[in-house]
Amino acid sequence: MISSEAHQAVAAVLIGPPGAGKSTVGPLLAAELGVGFTDTDAEVEAAAGKPVSDIFVEDGEPAFRELERAAVGRALEQASGVVAVGGGAVLDARTQAKLAGCPVIYLETGFSVAAKRVGLGQARPLLIGNPRATLKILLDRRIPVYQRLATFTVGTDGREPAEIAAEIARRLAGK
Repeated sequence: MISSEAHQAVAAVLIGPPGAGKSTVGPLLAAELGVGFTDTDAEVEAAAGKPVSDIFVEDGEPAFRELERAAVGRALEQASGVVAVGGGAVLDARTQAKLAGCPVIYLETGFSVAAKRVGLGQARPLLIGNPRATLKILLDRRIPVYQRLATFTVGTDGREPAEIAAEIARRLAGK
């Protein structure tokens, strides 16, 4: 279990589906708060020496999930500031336990906006095959977990990333 000191170093953990804006809002929020930013997907890529999509294809989803679990754990233990975790990271029970006590912000987005943002033709490893149907299944499975883990939820549809970051910063400050 992570110590309460580690939780104090984490200003916010951003969760949400692909396309919610975690990697875009995260650096803006970190700048608003004057803290650092860690994107666990980028940490996974750095550790593996290849893109997430290549990890899925070459090593399989279980290998990716293990790298992801380790990256989230390191980020919560060692990083300070804002941490953005991959959309599926929250499905892991050990990751859920590590998030307990952290300020977790669910970046909520609707299906059609998420589909547009992720660009269903792009290299998203879990959206191979029928990407719209797969995204719908992912959202149906993950949304209840996002909602349960969230300290609070911020809608992202039709909003600018800077506006979202500013709202999160205000809410974290209790304003």
